[in-house]
Amino acid sequence: MPSPRFPIPQGTLDMLILQIVSLEPAHGYAIAQRLEQISLSVLQVNQGSLYPALHRLEQKRWLRAEWKQSETGREAKFYSLTSSGRKQLAIEKNSWARLSGAVQLIFNEGK
Repeated sequence: MPSPRFPIPQGTLDMLILQIVSLEPAHGYAIAQRLEQISLSVLQVNQGSLYPALHRLEQKRWLRAEWKQSETGREAKFYSLTSSGRKQLAIEKNSWARLSGAVQLIFNEGK
Protein backbone atom coordinates (compact mmCIF):
# COMPACT_ATOMS: atom_id res chain seq x y z
CA MET A 1 0.00 0.00 0.00
CA PRO A 2 1.49 3.39 -0.97
CA SER A 3 2.23 5.87 1.76
CA PRO A 4 -0.32 8.68 2.13
CA ARG A 5 0.40 11.99 0.46
CA PHE A 6 0.39 15.18 2.47
CA PRO A 7 -0.12 18.75 1.42
CA ILE A 8 2.96 20.84 2.11
CA PRO A 9 2.53 22.64 5.46
CA GLN A 10 1.83 26.36 5.25
CA GLY A 11 5.04 28.38 5.21
CA THR A 12 7.39 25.60 4.11
CA LEU A 13 6.85 25.67 0.34
CA ASP A 14 9.24 28.59 -0.22
CA MET A 15 12.00 26.85 1.74
CA LEU A 16 11.49 23.60 -0.20
CA ILE A 17 11.55 25.40 -3.56
CA LEU A 18 14.78 27.18 -2.62
CA GLN A 19 16.33 23.84 -1.66
CA ILE A 20 15.27 22.11 -4.89
CA VAL A 21 16.56 24.98 -7.03
CA SER A 22 19.83 25.08 -5.05
CA LEU A 23 20.59 21.63 -6.48
CA GLU A 24 20.28 22.81 -10.10
CA PRO A 25 18.22 25.31 -12.12
CA ALA A 26 14.79 23.93 -12.97
CA HIS A 27 11.44 24.90 -14.46
CA GLY A 28 8.23 24.76 -12.45
CA TYR A 29 7.06 21.31 -13.49
CA ALA A 30 10.52 19.84 -12.81
CA ILE A 31 10.55 21.47 -9.35
CA ALA A 32 7.20 19.84 -8.51
CA GLN A 33 8.39 16.45 -9.82
CA ARG A 34 11.70 16.63 -7.94
CA LEU A 35 9.96 17.57 -4.72
CA GLU A 36 7.66 14.56 -5.04
CA GLN A 37 10.55 12.27 -6.04
CA ILE A 38 12.91 13.27 -3.21
CA SER A 39 10.11 13.00 -0.62
CA LEU A 40 9.29 9.49 -1.93
CA SER A 41 5.86 10.77 -3.08
CA VAL A 42 4.85 11.91 0.41
CA LEU A 43 4.83 15.60 -0.51
CA GLN A 44 3.10 17.03 -3.52
CA VAL A 45 2.56 20.58 -4.68
CA ASN A 46 -0.16 21.73 -7.03
CA GLN A 47 0.30 24.34 -9.73
CA GLY A 48 -2.05 26.73 -7.92
CA SER A 49 0.47 26.93 -5.07
CA LEU A 50 3.74 26.42 -6.95
CA TYR A 51 3.60 29.18 -9.55
CA PRO A 52 2.52 31.97 -7.15
CA ALA A 53 5.35 30.86 -4.83
CA LEU A 54 7.89 30.96 -7.68
CA HIS A 55 6.67 34.45 -8.63
CA ARG A 56 6.90 35.59 -5.00
CA LEU A 57 10.46 34.23 -4.65
CA GLU A 58 11.44 35.95 -7.89
CA GLN A 59 10.00 39.26 -6.62
CA LYS A 60 12.01 38.88 -3.40
CA ARG A 61 15.07 38.35 -5.63
CA TRP A 62 15.78 34.95 -4.08
CA LEU A 63 15.29 33.34 -7.49
CA ARG A 64 16.14 34.52 -10.97
CA ALA A 65 14.28 33.26 -14.01
CA GLU A 66 15.47 32.70 -17.55
CA TRP A 67 13.59 31.34 -20.55
CA LYS A 68 15.33 28.28 -22.02
CA GLN A 69 14.46 25.22 -24.02
CA SER A 70 13.29 22.35 -21.82
CA GLU A 71 13.94 18.64 -22.30
CA THR A 72 10.68 18.43 -24.32
CA GLY A 73 11.90 21.10 -26.76
CA ARG A 74 9.45 23.71 -25.47
CA GLU A 75 10.45 27.03 -23.97
CA ALA A 76 10.18 27.06 -20.18
CA LYS A 77 11.08 29.49 -17.43
CA PHE A 78 14.05 28.04 -15.55
CA TYR A 79 14.65 29.23 -12.00
CA SER A 80 18.01 29.46 -10.28
CA LEU A 81 19.06 30.59 -6.83
CA THR A 82 20.52 34.08 -6.35
CA SER A 83 23.15 34.84 -3.72
CA SER A 84 20.48 36.39 -1.48
CA GLY A 85 18.34 33.28 -2.08
CA ARG A 86 21.25 31.12 -0.92
CA LYS A 87 21.52 33.22 2.26
CA GLN A 88 17.77 32.95 2.84
CA LEU A 89 17.88 29.19 2.37
CA ALA A 90 20.57 28.93 5.07
CA ILE A 91 18.37 31.01 7.43
CA GLU A 92 15.32 28.83 6.64
CA LYS A 93 17.27 25.58 7.19
CA ASN A 94 18.54 26.82 10.56
CA SER A 95 15.03 27.87 11.65
CA TRP A 96 13.58 24.55 10.50
CA ALA A 97 16.25 22.59 12.40
CA ARG A 98 15.51 24.53 15.58
CA LEU A 99 11.73 24.08 15.20
CA SER A 100 11.88 20.37 14.38
CA GLY A 101 14.34 19.80 17.24
CA ALA A 102 11.98 21.54 19.67
CA VAL A 103 9.02 19.48 18.45
CA GLN A 104 11.08 16.29 18.84
CA LEU A 105 11.93 17.27 22.45
CA ILE A 106 8.22 17.69 23.19
CA PHE A 107 7.38 14.33 21.57
CA ASN A 108 10.14 12.58 23.50
CA GLU A 109 8.95 14.03 26.80
CA GLY A 110 5.69 12.16 26.44
CA LYS A 111 7.41 8.74 26.38
